[in-house]
Order: sequence, then structure tokens, then C-alpha cells
Amino acid sequence: MLGEADGLEGRGGDGRHPRGAKLAAAAVNQASVWNIANLLTMLRLVLVPAFVALMLADGGYDPAWRSLAWAAFAVAMITDLFDGHLARTYNLVTDFGKIADPIADKAIMGAALVCLSALGDLPWWVTGVILGRELGVTLLRFLVIRYGVIPASRGGKLKTLTQGVAVGMYVLALTGWLATLRWWVMAAAVVLTVVTGLDYVKQAIVLRRRGIAERKAALEEKEA
Repeated sequence: MLGEADGLEGRGGDGRHPRGAKLAAAAVNQASVWNIANLLTMLRLVLVPAFVALMLADGGYDPAWRSLAWAAFAVAMITDLFDGHLARTYNLVTDFGKIADPIADKAIMGAALVCLSALGDLPWWVTGVILGRELGVTLLRFLVIRYGVIPASRGGKLKTLTQGVAVGMYVLALTGWLATLRWWVMAAAVVLTVVTGLDYVKQAIVLRRRGIAERKAALEEKEA
């Protein structure tokens, strides 16, 4: 939104009220945060403690409370599908959204996984693999950001969808063949988690090597 601020300041007219122009620019920047995409992200952040409270209510095993927890989780996952799309489509990308969106994503998924493992519904190693992968990929992106950005792959998007479905099925108090089905869906989610994580590592290595080579070539050309 820096361009909008500069534009407003430039439209201050004859420059007689630079302070007023700056205040107007600041107001626009502040208002830009309160767009529909960011509001959906904020909603997802608010849903995290609400989900945990519903998930652990009455000992964590009451089907009614678990159904309400699933509803909160489902709303959070649905908003995750829309906020990024709205931000890109309608030019609503803000610094707040860039920071808050991934935090909200990991917070709701992490809360669900930890609750399920704490209640004994999901092995801790599954939670460890999924959360470890997410944290590792995030760290990897920061480590190689000087060389470029690792784009989200189709496998990564499929992984996210499969994780959401699997965790959602575990949140519900399912029995019978549905309980068996959710085990297989979670197994698929874990496999996709590991495979896509390794793919990101490969991409990071290639990106780093390419960046180093390009910098070296640029230095040699400059020295020549």
C-alpha cells in the first residue's frame, strides 16, 4: 500500500498541507488492513482457542462437543481456502496478511493435532511428523529467500487438503468403517507430508545452488 500512500501525499495539492496528506495516507494504510481477506484470517485465529475449548470440553470425548469442534475446524479450513484467493484476486495483499495467514494456518492445524494426540486419538509421532515438516519448510523458505521464493506445488496443496480431511475425520467421534477410513486418509496425509517435504528440500538446494552460481557469474562479469 506504499504506492497509495505516496499517491495521496502527492495529491495533497500545492504542498501547503503536507501533514494532513500524511495523516490521510496513514488512514488509508490502516483501513487497508480491515479488508475481507484479513478479516477471514482474523476469524481463523479467533477460532483456534474456540476449537480447543470445544475439543476438550467434558473430558474431550463427548460426541456433541466434538461435533461443534469439527464445525469450528471446518470453518477455519474453509476460510483458509478463500482468504488467500480473495487477497490475490482483488489486490488485498497486506503485510499483516502475509504474516498472519501462515500463522493462522499452522495454529489451527497444530491445535487440532496436539489435542487429538493428548486425548489419545492420534499417535504423537504423527503429530510430530506433520508439525515438524511444516516448521521445517517454513524455516527452509526463510533460509533460501535471498536466492528466491519456493513456490507452492500441487503436491503441497494436495497435502494440505488431505491433512484437513484426515484431521477433520479424527475430530469427529466416528466409529465402524468410517473410523477405518479415516486411518487410511491420515496415512495418505502422512505420506504426502513426507514426500512434499523432501521435494521442498530438493527445491531449496537447487534454488540455492542456482542463486550462488548467478551471483558468482555476475561478480566475474563485473570484474571483467
